[in-house]
Amino acid sequence: MLSSKAMLDGHGEESPYFQGWKEYEKNAYDDVQNPTGIIQMGLAENQLSLDLLKTWIENNQDATRLTNNGESMFRHLALFQDYHGLPAFKNVGAELMAEIRGNKVSFDPRKLVLMAGATAASETLMFCIAEHGDAFLLPTPYYPGYDRDLKWRTGVELVPIHCSSSNGFKVTKFALEEAYQQAKKLSLKGVLITNPSNTLGTTMSHVELDDHFYCGQEDPLNK
Repeated sequence: MLSSKAMLDGHGEESPYFQGWKEYEKNAYDDVQNPTGIIQMGLAENQLSLDLLKTWIENNQDATRLTNNGESMFRHLALFQDYHGLPAFKNVGAELMAEIRGNKVSFDPRKLVLMAGATAASETLMFCIAEHGDAFLLPTPYYPGYDRDLKWRTGVELVPIHCSSSNGFKVTKFALEEAYQQAKKLSLKGVLITNPSNTLGTTMSHVELDDHFYCGQEDPLNK
């Protein structure tokens, strides 16, 4: 017998989003072989740099052979590792993030946790900061997979902040307050923001973040 959690339909397999995925896989577009097929526009998958990665891998064979200066790294990589991620990898990651920001900020690799993708990281974050039944506000439109990634096993609730195309899907005080009033029936934990937006690719300015999401001591979202 499966557990009640395993039997829940929160996995989203029957949602329009994942049904669309299945239809795409059966009839994928190809400009030569299948020009009337389905174009996948529901996945935030960057394929623009694959040629650069391919060239780098071809020029750095040690990476694909799991060797370092000709010495095999297989045993070092195959056995149990630090659960927070390979220290050497975290060091490089911290240096890269600092470099991207013009070295105006620094990152402590000891405070970094590496995970296998945003899905795993999102679900783990929910387990760390929320209890079963807690709620989060989330601006729309948002990535449909969040209903699975954030809710299925964690038991948290997502309350949409309904945004409109009439103003470029910007969050308004009215929409935020409306969502807050709806979430008051639950245990409101906070506001989730993807910036840049997934699915729109737009970004929020410092002014928008300060005006709408800064929670002072008297702000109801800070209670």
